Order: sequence, then C-alpha cells, then structure tokens
Amino acid sequence: MSLVEKLMDDMKTAMKLHQKEKLTVIRMVKAALDKERIDKKVEVTDDLLIDVVNKQIKLRNDSIQEFQKANRDDLVAKTEQELEVLKVYLPEQLTIEEVTNIIEAAITETNATSIKDMGNVMKTITPKIKGRFDMKTVSEIIRKKLN
Repeated sequence: MSLVEKLMDDMKTAMKLHQKEKLTVIRMVKAALDKERIDKKVEVTDDLLIDVVNKQIKLRNDSIQEFQKANRDDLVAKTEQELEVLKVYLPEQLTIEEVTNIIEAAITETNATSIKDMGNVMKTITPKIKGRFDMKTVSEIIRKKLN
C-alpha cells in the first residue's frame, strides 16, 4: 500500500472513529498535498506526500519552539500530538550513524576536499536520505567534515 493510499484510509478511519484531532491533521496534509499538486502540475505520488509531510513537520517544529518561548505548554503538547500523526507518513528514519556513513561515502565518491564541494556531496546523498533524515542536520554534518 502506498503512503497516499494509507493517508486516505487513515482519513476514512479517523472519520468513522470520530478522531477529531487526527482527522484535522490528515485533512491539513491532504489540502497541502492538493495545493502542491495544483501548483506544480504533477501527479500525487509518495515522494510528493513525503515532501509535504516534511514541510508540515518543519512548520510544527518551528511552532513548538515559539510556543515554548511563550510558555504555552498546552499548545506544545497539542502540536507534539500532531507531529506523531505526521511521522506515520514518512519512510523509516535513518540513524545518525547511517547518515554519517552515507555522507562519508559520498565525500569519497565525489572527491570532495573543501566546503566548495558541498553542492556535489549534497546532490549525491539527497536521493538516498530525502525524507528519511533532517536535511538541515545533514548539511551541518557535511560542513563539519569538509572544514
């Protein structure tokens, strides 16, 4: 079953079981997915869904930081619950060790020696890691290794 099919099945189940919070999150994802499909004029695929879910997760992580600054623990808890719903639609996440190994292999493969070669390294690893690990962290690891 594809991730898109899983999303639709989960939406139907959430409706039947009256899971209001889960249904709200799934509908937000579906709306963002439809917007991306229309804006980019592409078919809905698992890759597109992963991109949309990653954007939604990033938005919620940013929101959690702001809520923590404002001492709004109620909103932090609600947003963390939304994150749990979203993470179901991502592929299995990689560990830091796996990512580090992939980065080191890409650095060797591209003969990268300085920060100027970072773009080539990113091009090599992005298809392997995209949606499976935070790309911001990946970028930081590459910078450290190339400096």
